[in-house]
Amino acid sequence: MLVKTYTAAVNGLEVTTVTCEVSMSRGVQFHLTGLADTAVKESYDRIKAALINNGFKMPTMDITVNLSPADIKKEGSGYDLPLAIGIMAANGKVQEERLSQYMLVGELGLDGRLQPIRGALPIAIRARKEKFKGLIVPQQNIREAAVVNQLEVYGMETLMDVIQFLNGSANYEPTIIDTRKEFYEQQNHYELDFSDVKGQESVKRALEVAAAGGHNLIMIGPPGSGKSMLAKRLPSILPPLSLAESLETTQIHSVAGKLSRDTSLISQRPFRAPHHTISQVALVGGGNNPQPGEISLAHNGVLFLDEMPELSRSVLEVLRQPLEDRKITIARAKYSVEYPCSFMLVASMNPCPCGYYGDPTHSCACTPGQIQRYMNKISGPLLDRIDIHCEIQAVPFAQLSQMQPGEPSATIRERVIRARNIQTERFSSLPKQGGLGRVHCNAMMTERMLHEFAEPDAASLDMLRMAMERLKLSARAYSRILKVARTIADLEGSERVQSQHIAEAIGYRNLDRGDWAERGI
Repeated sequence: MLVKTYTAAVNGLEVTTVTCEVSMSRGVQFHLTGLADTAVKESYDRIKAALINNGFKMPTMDITVNLSPADIKKEGSGYDLPLAIGIMAANGKVQEERLSQYMLVGELGLDGRLQPIRGALPIAIRARKEKFKGLIVPQQNIREAAVVNQLEVYGMETLMDVIQFLNGSANYEPTIIDTRKEFYEQQNHYELDFSDVKGQESVKRALEVAAAGGHNLIMIGPPGSGKSMLAKRLPSILPPLSLAESLETTQIHSVAGKLSRDTSLISQRPFRAPHHTISQVALVGGGNNPQPGEISLAHNGVLFLDEMPELSRSVLEVLRQPLEDRKITIARAKYSVEYPCSFMLVASMNPCPCGYYGDPTHSCACTPGQIQRYMNKISGPLLDRIDIHCEIQAVPFAQLSQMQPGEPSATIRERVIRARNIQTERFSSLPKQGGLGRVHCNAMMTERMLHEFAEPDAASLDMLRMAMERLKLSARAYSRILKVARTIADLEGSERVQSQHIAEAIGYRNLDRGDWAERGI
């Protein structure tokens, strides 16, 4: 007897519908085909124990299971449920009439309980696209899967619940979530606010410019000057996620297994702050079963690298291509996986090994050579890709002791949103060919767009030429200055890039100065 059940294989963010074909004949062996990994092959033992502990017997037949299409690698334990139901249906314990209407996914415990799986959200999107009537998932995955409308999503606790549902012997109601209501209710709840920050007006200005244009930023200053505190408050001034961005971000976290049980949609921009001991694979993604790395988990949000020179040089260098392409391709011998990684890089570092170079309250014991070697841990090509270099000093006691709160994040965010709206309107007229339609902030502008939207006037061009010659800036740094200047002009509501905008943007290239290690900050 041949029975078919349906599930899905997740490869990166791509999901393929998988047909579980179960055939029974005389014999006592179990055969599993279809390019299954070890976790899938071990499903036989979990299924057998789950059936026995729920009052059933594993059929004493020759069971052949094929996971079609057979040329796509099948990974993980999410195939337990469709395989178990297929075996039960082939043995006459589950009715076949409803099997073609539902996609099944879930891991089985030995007691028959369903355990959570990764990728429930992209699987639900695929089930709707394939026009399945419904999707059956473990109860722990119900909120992320139920985000998808026009699809009946059922969260089940045990294998027996699924059997009773398919046989029609018990009634279960699909879970319905008001996605838009939950999404918009949680968008503006931030625990950290810029009103808590005393002083540091120049740094807050740099963060505002970075948020308005989506620019990468690095802060250099002594220990305790507030670099981490300021970086953690950056998400509170970023524009809110759109529903499409939220769905894309949630899919990545779903595939990585990073969504909590009570989460349906990620409503705030991600803020990822990995430790400086992180490996290349953990940062960009990969592994035997390729998973998203920190740069993809920060997609549409912020990747914060504290103590940047302490990261391995090889780890830092792998950031260069993702920062330009805004995607990462993980290639293996037989397949490749692509993840999006459009993030803002925010980094912090001390100015020297001891941390107190240029600090008026502490003496620095480092020589210029030691400072230069410390700075050289970050390569020139990587620094070129960071638009804004911001120096920060410790806040004096007079400002620190003030009880009056600073400017709140909500006020800064309003200015950032206005600037982003200007950019959205500017780029909305671009054709969608060649990827230009995906440009939504100044940091993503191409060279052709710079000539069209950020062309400086004669005075600004002279100023820029002098800066290029004196600081020996690269062509990439030239483009970054124009992008930042365009953002500063947008914050002021100026249609043209003017000399004062260029001057401020040049001031954000401090680390390009050749005498940096020989001067006071």
